[in-house]
Parts: sequence; C-alpha cells; structure tokens
Amino acid sequence: MRYELRRDRKNSVQPSPAHNIPTLKPETTRSKSPTHRNPNYLPPSISSRRHDYHDALRKCILFFEGQRSGRLPPDQRLRWRRDSALHDGSSAGVDLTGGYYDAGDNIKFGFPMAFTTTLLSWSILDFGRSMGPELGNALKAVKWGTDYLLKATATPGVLYVQVGDAYSDHNCWERPEDMDTLRTVYKIDRAHPGSDVAGETAAALAAASIVFRSRDPAYSRLLLNRAVRVFEFADKYRGAYSNSLHSAVCPFYCDVNGYQDELLWGAAWLHKASRRRAYREYIVRNEVVLRAGDTINEFGWDNKHAGINVLISKEVLMGRAEYFESFKQNADGFICSLLPGISHPQVQYSPGGLIFKAGGSNMQHVTSLSFLLLAYSNYLRHANKIVPCGQTSASPALLRQVAKRQVDYILGDNPLGMSYMVGYGARYPQRIHHRASSLPSVQAHPARIGCKAGSRYFLSPNRNPNVLVGAVVGGPNSSDSFPDSRPYFQESEPTTYINAPLVGLLAYFQAHA
Repeated sequence: MRYELRRDRKNSVQPSPAHNIPTLKPETTRSKSPTHRNPNYLPPSISSRRHDYHDALRKCILFFEGQRSGRLPPDQRLRWRRDSALHDGSSAGVDLTGGYYDAGDNIKFGFPMAFTTTLLSWSILDFGRSMGPELGNALKAVKWGTDYLLKATATPGVLYVQVGDAYSDHNCWERPEDMDTLRTVYKIDRAHPGSDVAGETAAALAAASIVFRSRDPAYSRLLLNRAVRVFEFADKYRGAYSNSLHSAVCPFYCDVNGYQDELLWGAAWLHKASRRRAYREYIVRNEVVLRAGDTINEFGWDNKHAGINVLISKEVLMGRAEYFESFKQNADGFICSLLPGISHPQVQYSPGGLIFKAGGSNMQHVTSLSFLLLAYSNYLRHANKIVPCGQTSASPALLRQVAKRQVDYILGDNPLGMSYMVGYGARYPQRIHHRASSLPSVQAHPARIGCKAGSRYFLSPNRNPNVLVGAVVGGPNSSDSFPDSRPYFQESEPTTYINAPLVGLLAYFQAHA
C-alpha cells in the first residue's frame, strides 16, 4: 500500500478513502462570494466570538517540536516524541542529524525546510515584539532549522538537500523512532546545480542572521557569512534542482516555477541583512524576473514572487529606496488581486470565506497570503499610505481585516465550527495524516512497529493516540467540507510551511485584536 502521492502537486490525484468516514459538511449552503467591485465587501464571518490568540500562538509554535528530527533536547515539551534518525548523513560521511520532517512523513526535504525557516524568521522580525513569552520558543524553532542548514552547507560548493528516499518512506507507515527505510542522502553541487533550493537556503540563513544579530552576534555572523557563500554558489552554478535530482525530488517538491525567483529572494534577504550595494544592484538588474504573468501573485515554498515584492516594498514605503518603486507597484497589484469584491479571478473564496486555490494543502496558501496581507498592511500604516485598486482603494485596516478573517476561519469561524488547528478549541481534526501522531508512542508501545505493521493504524477509524498540538492541516475543500480521515492527505496532513507564517499572524492578533 502506498500511503500518499504528495500534497503539493497542482493536479495531485486524491486517493480513495480506506474506510468509511463521512465527509463533514456545512449545515447551511452559502452562496459564493460576490465578484462585483465593492471595496467594503469581506467574506462572511460565521461567528463573532473572540479567539484566544495567545493560546493559538503557543500551540502553533509547539507544533514544530513535534516535527523535530534528531536527538531531542531536555526541554522538549511534546514528550511522546523520542530521538529519531540519529545516523542521518552517515552514508555520505557527514552529520545531517536534526532539522524538521516537513509534514506527516519521515523525509527531510531541504527546500520546504528552508522556506519554513525563512518565514519563521520573517514572523519574528515583523511581529516578534507581539509574541510576549512565546518569543523564546519561536527563536528555538528558527535555530532548530538553521542549525541543520549550517550542517547541510558546511562543505563549500555542496548543499545537502534531502535525507531519505521518499518512495521507500511513502510505502511504509511507521514512527520516525522506528524507521528502517532508506536514508539516502541527496546533494547538489557544481556539476548538479540547484539554484532554487540554494537560493532559498541563502534566504533562510540571511533572514535568521537578522533575528540573531543582537541576541547572539557570533551566531548571526556565521549565518550571514554562510548565506553569502551559498548565494554565490546558487548564482554561479545555475539550474533547477528538480532537473539535477528529478527522480528523488519529483513529484514531491519539484520546482515547477523556475529558480530565478529564489535567486532574487535570496538577494533580497541578503540585502536586508547586509545592506551591501552589490545585492541592491543585483535586485534592480534582475527585477525583470518578476514580470512573469500569472505566477506573480503567488507565494509559497515554490514561488517567491509576491513575497519578494512585499519584502522589498517596505523600503520604498519608508522613503529609502526609490529605485525599488517597481516592486511596490507589483506589491500593490498583488494586494488588489487578493481582496474580495475588487479582485481578479486568480484568488477564489469558499462560500464560508476561506481563500482557496486549486491543488493540495490549501492552508499553505491561506497562511502565506494572509501573512503578506498583514505585513503589507503594517508597512502601509507606518507610511500613511493606501493601495490603489482601479477605481477604488484599500486601506491598511481592510488588509488587516481580510487577514484576520482567514485566521479566524482556521480557528473555528467557519461553516463546520471546526478549528483546523489540532488541540485548539472544542472541535478539531482527530485523524490527521501523520505517522508519529497516528501510531502509538514509544512510551505506550515500546516494541518496534514495522513498515507494514503500521497499516492497521493508518486504516483505523479511531482518532490519533498522540495529539500533535498546534498542527494546522491542509483544510477543507472549496465547499467548506472536510473529511476527517487519514487517507485524504491533501486535507488532513499538516506541514511546517503552513504553520510558519501563521506564527506571525497570531502574534499580531494576540496583541492587537
């Protein structure tokens, strides 16, 4: 039995349910969001109750501890997890222990791990002052990622981008503590380039260097120096890692959007971290990359276009960088494309008001796009600016309101009255597509559970025995229905890059709701 195909493909095939768990459907049918140009229109709100954003923030960050690979630290809070994958990298003569499992499987994919680290860092940089006592845990989440990325980039001209054979792993249902599948090590180098994953890794290291600049100057310098080296490698030896490593990374985290955006993304973060003129000139020289038609309004592990424009626009709005004006124009267009009632048809809303884009794991779009809305709202507010959208305009308050509506939907303001964050609220997904959560813990079942012995847990209609607190799943379909069922991995699987931007959103609304 193959347990999953992968959540991130644009046209992934949805598996048939292995047991009869009915799809949860909204009690009422709502008409689709209007498409007329009404600047005051917002997606419907199901409830006006106040959420405990502090509790949600704490749990959102705690989720990352459940995704840890390697030797767990003494202050590990999710105690049902144990050490795992302690020999990663040994087959290649390197230490690649640590890092994060990206989702509900036991592979370490470098591309989404680096993006997760970048977005956790951006969350802290923009919203860390609102995190209160959770800031320390957020910093630990970033460092768990950067410590691994430093190992993966330790050899000049080489970047280790994956540990584990995805086909072998996806053919098993076993705990990370038990796994006996192939832990094959995959790398890019000068002869086998991967500018996409290397560019994202450079961005992650550079962004984190800003996070730690005043908190740990020596570590910050190490991160920045490594980011510079990795970016130079990415830019000099150009190519997509899914061409160099196609059989290993496709269709799992195949780069379908090209590597140019990651190079510009890496340069943008290096410019922010170092203020070196060379990166500014690189950005201006390569801005043509962002005139890419229908992909310009997307943001995620494979597409950095909208994120680049919003990140760089902050300097324009602060009056420091008129030479970046085109990026602000792009960012304005992106924002207008998201706003319901004045939007282009690229972004749709479910009847209950959730941003919806075709493909798997829709919540990755919800949290990343909402993060950009909120970040841009803050930049506009400080600059006392608004966004022109054709015949009308959008205020910073409207942008915040749209972002908050998405966060509230995730936390339970939706037609099902269900929180899509595990452990938050009275009703949340119980059968998430996640090996460690769905199998008995080592403490409860000390004996090893083999590759196929885990099948009965995957097929069981019972709820998962281990609560992966804070995990946000892929979410409901375009009709706001949700199958609380492991085989429906597109809806029921959590990922690190869903949670990473949500950290910043929850921090802000904790302080400003």
